[in-house]
Amino acid sequence: MPSFETLLFRLFFVIVIGGLIGFEREYRSKSAGFRTIILICLGSFLFTTFSISISGSTNDRIASNIVTGIGFLGAGVIFTANNKVNGLTTAATIWIAAALGMGIASGNYLLVLLSTFLVLIFLYIFTFLENWIDKINLSRVYKIVVPYNADALKNFENLFKDYKLKYKIDKQIKNEHYISGSWLVTGPAKAHAGFIDKILNDSTIKEFEY
Repeated sequence: MPSFETLLFRLFFVIVIGGLIGFEREYRSKSAGFRTIILICLGSFLFTTFSISISGSTNDRIASNIVTGIGFLGAGVIFTANNKVNGLTTAATIWIAAALGMGIASGNYLLVLLSTFLVLIFLYIFTFLENWIDKINLSRVYKIVVPYNADALKNFENLFKDYKLKYKIDKQIKNEHYISGSWLVTGPAKAHAGFIDKILNDSTIKEFEY
């Protein structure tokens, strides 16, 4: 069992490491934020510390159960909306926070520091790269409802082509007087903006959702 001073240092280290990563998630208003990431890092640290204390070395069964439990937590923040899977980055952050807590408990301070530095680069710096990618290849789901005629939806698909947008038909529904269509559309953000402006100024459209 480590000395009391060592345990205090490790506890402080856990709070700092968990706080640095949790701050970024909190700043971006993610489901697992500042307190959650610190608690995950602290929990994995405690389980690993108790494992070492009980058996004299890291118990593989306890370590594997930590990974299983964290996987359950991570799955809870993943959801699907607008044909996109959200929460994967937060789930991965939960996973890595637990690993860092285990690393602190086993005394691998340098590896924990280097790993935390890399995680912060991925979360902070790579976000700008991700936003740039979204600008040149943004995905949106459009739903349009118009009075029925044979070419109504085809006209919108031609409009997608005019704005250099790629589309995939999701579904089309017709009732007595109206027809609605929904598409998954990808392309530059500027092209999306032009298409949206065009649709918003079309008085024949009854509903437009995006």
